[in-house]
Amino acid sequence: MKCEIIPDRCIACGLCQTIAPEIFDYTDDGLVLFVGEPEATHEFIPESQQDAVIQSAKRCPSHAILYQNS
Repeated sequence: MKCEIIPDRCIACGLCQTIAPEIFDYTDDGLVLFVGEPEATHEFIPESQQDAVIQSAKRCPSHAILYQNS
């Protein structure tokens, strides 16, 4: 599965990091980013983390997380 984040849409609510802390983190300004990949906006998600990413995307109030099943 491929995941895309759109930091410009992020409102720093914290849901994605709470649901998928192995995948999502925040900048000092509170904008979403990928753990270990602060410059990336796209990332392939390991199968073990896909359910958490899907839940994060579905619960994101600003639609800053998108995913596409391969």
